[in-house]
Amino acid sequence: METFAHYVVQPGDTVACIAGRFHMEPEELLKLNPMLPKSGVVPPGLLLRLAKGDSCTARQVEPCEEELRKERAEQPELVAARAGSERILCPEPDYSYPQLCRDIALLQRRYPFIRCYDIGASVMGRRIQALRIGEGNTAIQINAAFHANEWITSLLAMAFVERYAHAYAEGELLSGADMRSLYSQTALWVVPMVNPDGVELVQAGLCHDHPRYDLLLEMNGGLTDFTGWKANVNGVDLNDQFPAHWEVEVLRREQPGPGPRDFPGYSPLSEPEAEAMYHFACSRGFEAVLALHTQGKEIYWNYRDYEPEDARERAERLGEACGYKAVKLEGSDAGYKDWFIQQFGRYGYTIEAGLGSNPLPIGQFDDIYAEVEKLLVAALSQ
Repeated sequence: METFAHYVVQPGDTVACIAGRFHMEPEELLKLNPMLPKSGVVPPGLLLRLAKGDSCTARQVEPCEEELRKERAEQPELVAARAGSERILCPEPDYSYPQLCRDIALLQRRYPFIRCYDIGASVMGRRIQALRIGEGNTAIQINAAFHANEWITSLLAMAFVERYAHAYAEGELLSGADMRSLYSQTALWVVPMVNPDGVELVQAGLCHDHPRYDLLLEMNGGLTDFTGWKANVNGVDLNDQFPAHWEVEVLRREQPGPGPRDFPGYSPLSEPEAEAMYHFACSRGFEAVLALHTQGKEIYWNYRDYEPEDARERAERLGEACGYKAVKLEGSDAGYKDWFIQQFGRYGYTIEAGLGSNPLPIGQFDDIYAEVEKLLVAALSQ
């Protein structure tokens, strides 16, 4: 397997100075990271991919499973001694991809037992990252921001990572659970932003220098307001991309082509973000997958009777923990949890967090997070 290193952009960095630091040509750096500006200062916090063998002190990507089994976390007491009490994650409006990259770097610096892996890239070349906490044999996946205008779920996922890490380091309970015990029993994997290109469109709008300006403007009906955009930058709904009766979903959606929402693509897994999530699940043996969406305060737990016999009961327990309703969903196909249930016969949940119209306002974050934390801790405890 080809191995890459990562570098987190620092304030004042340019393409030329980063390339020089790692003995690369600027063209090579731009090829590996197409989202970079060719000139000027690069936004700090971006997580860049560097060619194999570069003299980078950052972590290497995707160690083999044998290496993972040998690695152990630092003693939590030592981590706690230097962690400090100030939170890294803040509920800020428009939680962006650069902010996500910055927060991942800061969290890893404070909590070295958090591992970060590169599992793929978006259409525009932004790296899709997965964080891992825990050394147990039961693997659980949480993912967020499949849909661009549901970017608040990325902040929910990252806030949970920080709260979990802090509770583990300090030996504290989280929503009544002993996180050191859960750390030894489970391996939590979190993909905090599946659709970074779409999230950028929702938050920043369509800039004139965007390489797909004309095409995106046409797909959005001539509007420069992208706050209602759910799809990726190709106009494909990433949560309609999976090989679980995909053809039925195409007929149901009746979308003639790419657009802001509900277009399943021209074939399953046509989009790199969906393909990355597909291979990620196939390679890790997850016992359960929880996909964070908004909104409705509901938990969807079934798919065409492929789910385990006790799936309803487990979903109802999750609902009791946070006040959400467990719902048996009919008339929906090709979603990520649908495919996961069909493919593996294990537990898949779509969590519709909060209430209102997407994108949900940041003012609701604290209330929504309190609910989601209880649900996620309950899922890890099952």
